[in-house]
Amino acid sequence: MKYLPYALSREELIAFTPLWEGERFEDGRPKVGDDVLDRIRDYVSVTFAWGILNGKGYKWQYLGGFRSTLPEEALVGRALTALYAPCRPDLKEVIYGGGHKSGRIGDAISWPIDELAGRDVYVAEVFGKIEDGAVVGERLSTAVFANSKNGSIHNASVRDIDGILGIDGFNIFHRGMHPSYASPTIMLMGINCPTRMEGVTVMPGDVALAKGDCAIFIPPHLAEFIALSGAIENYRDRFGMLRLRERTYTPGQIDANWGEGIECDFARWLEGQEGAPFTLEDMERVKGIRTW
Repeated sequence: MKYLPYALSREELIAFTPLWEGERFEDGRPKVGDDVLDRIRDYVSVTFAWGILNGKGYKWQYLGGFRSTLPEEALVGRALTALYAPCRPDLKEVIYGGGHKSGRIGDAISWPIDELAGRDVYVAEVFGKIEDGAVVGERLSTAVFANSKNGSIHNASVRDIDGILGIDGFNIFHRGMHPSYASPTIMLMGINCPTRMEGVTVMPGDVALAKGDCAIFIPPHLAEFIALSGAIENYRDRFGMLRLRERTYTPGQIDANWGEGIECDFARWLEGQEGAPFTLEDMERVKGIRTW
């Protein structure tokens, strides 16, 4: 018997993410490489990622209106999802009883945290609940950071905000602070399952990118392209602004499709940039592919 909270099996996760051809976790969740996560963190803006996703038909991956404990820092990682619903006692008894029989311990709000791996982002959908909505406080946030060395995106409030702010390096995107405790009013329905967070669909293994007050969820099969094209665009912007400050080119030249002369100038400039995260061959590989 398959006890709730519902989780996709390995076979189901693979079937539901057919365009991902790379490494996977043991449970089947796509495992986008650390190097790709690093480039997205360092070079990709939410706006840039949105443009590519929107152009490829992924029009409902962006969500705004968050608060963040580290608003100047980007949060990037592989999504591990948790889906909550308002409490219904008969159903909650089945879910939690089944979970305990299958070996889970304690309150169910800790169960998704037990499954976090390094560089995961804990994505919890608690239907925007503020009062009685916090599924993490200081202790569980400490556990999230200990297991993932990363942060969280919660469509809900948090509690113990002073304690959370004291967790060095922990960044949680949330809907506000409330001292109440969620557990009696909600129930955990799913772990690592497809999740609707307001108007956004999140799949386990999506790359979560959150900055400022917003977040976007990148399907894993598009993550490498977004990382590479975002890094290239970042360097092209650096070059363009440099040449504008030097008054080498006019704004009209830089803001349009570059001619052969500017492209050659950019290639020469790029050769002098130590540590650029792409090559001229990489640029050729994405040349002409729409990035907006």
